[in-house]
Amino acid sequence: MIAFVRGQVAALTLTSAVLEVGGVGLEVLCTPGTLATLRPGQSATLPTSMVVREDSLTLFGFVDDDEKQIFELVQTASGVGPKVAQAITAVLAPDDLRRAIAEEDIKTLTRVPGIGQKGAQRIILELKDRIGLPSTSTVPHSAQVAWRDQVHQGLVGLGWSTRDAERAVDGVADQAGEIPDVPALLRAALQTLSRR
Repeated sequence: MIAFVRGQVAALTLTSAVLEVGGVGLEVLCTPGTLATLRPGQSATLPTSMVVREDSLTLFGFVDDDEKQIFELVQTASGVGPKVAQAITAVLAPDDLRRAIAEEDIKTLTRVPGIGQKGAQRIILELKDRIGLPSTSTVPHSAQVAWRDQVHQGLVGLGWSTRDAERAVDGVADQAGEIPDVPALLRAALQTLSRR
């Protein structure tokens, strides 16, 4: 299995990044939060999880090892495949998911596309004893000062207009705190845009 990929970012799409590793371009499927931390031409290291199917080998990339572990763990719940697992990591930060499962918060889990009420109940039942408790501290994922630019570029890269992206960034600025969590801020900005 491929545990991580390190190389120069050759290209970014709406759903993936291509990293040049030893002269080979590896396409890695990523959430918007992970893509927002990457810049073409810059070097990057992504923890990865490889999903092997009869007709494909798919590499999923993550912002950190915690997100990767959550992705792999939620797939052990019945009815959760890699697409739904990626949707979970896109919508919920690892600690938000741990908190939702610990508190049996079905409403939070059903915000994830592809998870209904029964699916949320099944995830809670099957993962409650294995997922652990939320950590008390947040680890910064990227430069503190540049969060506004990163979130803005992430939204524009996903097809939102510059004006909508600016409004969404302003809308989540109060959530930044001293150590901005760029993926969480991007998720929050996407949620404010989807409500319009």
